[in-house]
Amino acid sequence: MYRETHHMSYDNCWLELKEVEAWHGSRQVFEKLSLNLKLRENTLILGPNGAGKSALVKLICRSLYPVVKPNSALKIFGSETVRLTQLRSRIGVVSTELELRTPGYASAIDIVMSGMFGSIGIGRSQKPNDNQILKVSELMKDLGLSKISKRVFAQLSDGERRRLLIARALVNNPDVLVLDEPIKGLDLKARHQTLNLIRKLSRAGTTILMVTHQIESIVEEIQRVIFLKDGILIGDGAPKNQLKSDLLSGLFETPLEVIHINGYWQVLPGDISSI
Repeated sequence: MYRETHHMSYDNCWLELKEVEAWHGSRQVFEKLSLNLKLRENTLILGPNGAGKSALVKLICRSLYPVVKPNSALKIFGSETVRLTQLRSRIGVVSTELELRTPGYASAIDIVMSGMFGSIGIGRSQKPNDNQILKVSELMKDLGLSKISKRVFAQLSDGERRRLLIARALVNNPDVLVLDEPIKGLDLKARHQTLNLIRKLSRAGTTILMVTHQIESIVEEIQRVIFLKDGILIGDGAPKNQLKSDLLSGLFETPLEVIHINGYWQVLPGDISSI
């Protein structure tokens, strides 16, 4: 797996939130959100729809800004003033929003290449050099995407699109890969391919932050599970301590039964007579 890490201390936090208040339009998403995420600590943010998961991803991407107030802070890699160009080289992001914004006519190789420029697709003014072209070709080969390099986005399956956007996120060799609902809408084969890719990336040294409401997307490499509900962190711990039937039933407000098999977690409907 192609991997080239930046200079970094594995003991340091890459994300520090202290009493963050944030609004999405007229709706308050977070009131006093505090959270620290460390490099080399693969983390899952789990919660129902409307919990604030996508808003957290937008805070990280700087497309949503916190309210400026005393005793509140948002730091990425130790800095409160991070430019988007700096983020591209440290954090790769894959989201449903990005997928929806990707033009159907763009070729697969151009989509991956565009990650170097922070754009979606390659514009006329963007001229990749030979080194960039070689790097993208090698990355697509490593990820098993060479055969679709000339096909356009609209012709790809959901699984191919998702893996292609992961390749785009990896083109700058980021220290952290943020995955917002990584297996949403995928069939079983595409789901397994995507999860296997995430596992390989983690083992190669990329720090994973997975944000989802789907228990099935949790892989063995996840070391920390955080529950998010109504913009509040209500649980934080190791998967074996967090992913229990009673705790998940409370998080999603419905009876659930959790099973763990072959390194993966599954959730089944619980006893409805207990409602």
